[in-house]
Amino acid sequence: MSKDLKTASVLAFERKLDPSDALFFAGDWTARGDSANWQPVKLRAKSVRGTISNRLKTKDQDPAKLDAAIENPNLQTVDVAALPLEADTLKVRFTLRVLGGTGEPSACNDADYRKKLVATVGGYVQQHGFGELARRYAANLANGRFLWRNRIGAEQVEVQVAHLKDGKPATQWTFQAHDHSLRELSAPTTEAADVSALAALIESGLAGASHVLLQVTAFVRVGAGQEVFPSQELILDRGRSDKSKTLYEVGEGDKAVAAIHSQKIGNALRTIDTWYPGADDNGPIAVEPYGSVTTQGKAYRQPKDKLDFYNLLDHWIIKDQAPPLEQQHFVIATLVRGGVFGEAG
Repeated sequence: MSKDLKTASVLAFERKLDPSDALFFAGDWTARGDSANWQPVKLRAKSVRGTISNRLKTKDQDPAKLDAAIENPNLQTVDVAALPLEADTLKVRFTLRVLGGTGEPSACNDADYRKKLVATVGGYVQQHGFGELARRYAANLANGRFLWRNRIGAEQVEVQVAHLKDGKPATQWTFQAHDHSLRELSAPTTEAADVSALAALIESGLAGASHVLLQVTAFVRVGAGQEVFPSQELILDRGRSDKSKTLYEVGEGDKAVAAIHSQKIGNALRTIDTWYPGADDNGPIAVEPYGSVTTQGKAYRQPKDKLDFYNLLDHWIIKDQAPPLEQQHFVIATLVRGGVFGEAG
């Protein structure tokens, strides 16, 4: 069957890790168990007078020109988010749905290809299960990677993960994020059992064996009045904005609260790819078809090396050449990520 098989021109998958936006609240470290004493973190605008500090072109390095440029201040208005002076802790909360059906396309216009794809993924699941992927997803919940810049320099970071049933916590785990390795995706001995239990729950959700809805709450002790870091909005039409930096918030007016985009939370949770060339030096990166890391301007899975998602998938499905096990993990993790992967027209 595989000899005449071609990649479907329409091929799409829904994401199986589905996080919400992460909302920001402020309070006191000692009140972690009291949900009533936390207030939403609000955004406010700040106007600043900056200086010219960018790298100059050779023709602009004349002292007179530089003095003239510095006489014109770099005026800008930016959004900022900070804790109140009476609060020393940032609380970040989001929910995460873990869905089954990995490998079953949401759209596929080739019945033979779909049948072969589902059978191939089914063979992987039967032989290996989702244990390795689930362990890594659980590690990124426990280590607080989803906090991004808010994790850096914090005195203490505590992550609470609750499995919700009927809207109430059925099981809850507490992790000290700084005790976990961001690079090795490993858990300390004291919390290894809890991470394993969380991973087993995520695995059952990916396998479709149970309904898994997690509520994740992180407490970050950064200090009273300190700045915190929600997501930054991408303003496509600069002509309509008088701010040089616009931060993300959910709600309007008095109900507005600073937040991190769900896409950014998802990117942190799927930062589990240690199977690409150069991983020993660089550490885990987010699962992407080409191993793209935008902050480095680099794609670690180049098509010429045959380690990108499309080459691996085509060899596995079309040519019946199963890739090495670690690359099979990567392919399945990309299907968990979701996306549109049809043949280019």
